[in-house]
Amino acid sequence: MNELSFAVPLWVWAAVTLGIGVMLAVDLIAHRDNHVIGFREAAIWSSIWIAIGLGFGLILWAWQGGDASSTYYAGYLIEKALSIDNVFVFALVFSFFAVPDAYQHKVLFWGVIGALAFRLVFIFIGAELLQVFFWTAYLFGAFLIWTGWKMAVSKDEEVHPDRNPVVRLVKKLIPTDPKFHGDKFFIRVNGKRIATLLFVVLVAIEATDLIFAVDSVAAVLAITTNTFIVWTANAFAVLGLRSLYFCLAGLLRRFTYLHYGLAVLLAFAGVKLILSETPVGKLPIPLTLGVIVATITVSITWSLIATRGQNGDTLTGADHPDETAQDDTHHAAGHASPARQGTHQKESP
Repeated sequence: MNELSFAVPLWVWAAVTLGIGVMLAVDLIAHRDNHVIGFREAAIWSSIWIAIGLGFGLILWAWQGGDASSTYYAGYLIEKALSIDNVFVFALVFSFFAVPDAYQHKVLFWGVIGALAFRLVFIFIGAELLQVFFWTAYLFGAFLIWTGWKMAVSKDEEVHPDRNPVVRLVKKLIPTDPKFHGDKFFIRVNGKRIATLLFVVLVAIEATDLIFAVDSVAAVLAITTNTFIVWTANAFAVLGLRSLYFCLAGLLRRFTYLHYGLAVLLAFAGVKLILSETPVGKLPIPLTLGVIVATITVSITWSLIATRGQNGDTLTGADHPDETAQDDTHHAAGHASPARQGTHQKESP
């Protein structure tokens, strides 16, 4: 793996973390009225987040040079590509629970905060394991190759988010109302605090992202074990996840072959990680960047060409705006395709 190493003062970590917090606060204030986010607004916000992510790479270049910057961009691109797969699952969860469009952004906002926390923990644990125990590179590499293979050969099957073990545990531990109550996660009934269906949706999103975080972080650790670069690449890619969802919601069904590209990226990251502990050594970052860009470009272009002329609508809460009809939410998307098989599931072409 890339053993890029440089000292990162504590104040830099604090400044970056504070900056991420400020950006989250700005995003929350901008959407505090729970309005329905349209394509134009989502595209603008997506452009802003991408510009910030790319701009941070330029800051790294000025601070630590081209190696640090190119390594960051490789991690950022692979994380951004994998985040598209998250979007498929978010669409599935929102459709299954028939979440009104106006509340989806709030769920994704708090979901992103949880995603950042999960990734920060996994980054430090994973990096430490790779540094201390060289053989963990083989384990992580094999895991990534296996995940890529499962993604490539996945088949359509029914998925039921409410059967997720974490969701079922929450329902057992916390009294839950099977309906939405505006954008509230909790309500009080006769003085008793009760979770709403929107909180159950948030738990489903968090539980799903917990699994996503494992292979996403492992894929970036295959590029470098520098915790600062891995963290910032993940953080800036995840920050734009909400806008990316609303921006791509109408195109999801056209990304028919994207999962093949993501499978290739995961397998490539696994091979790269294994080779780093062999006489071959680490692969050059320019080669890694080239493979990532080429794979994403080919898989998306292939998908769009193959599905041109098709309706790109995807199942989201927009098809179920009536909050009084929530008794049928558990049947809203019984036949939606999973995004990743095994760990995650996805539509096959």
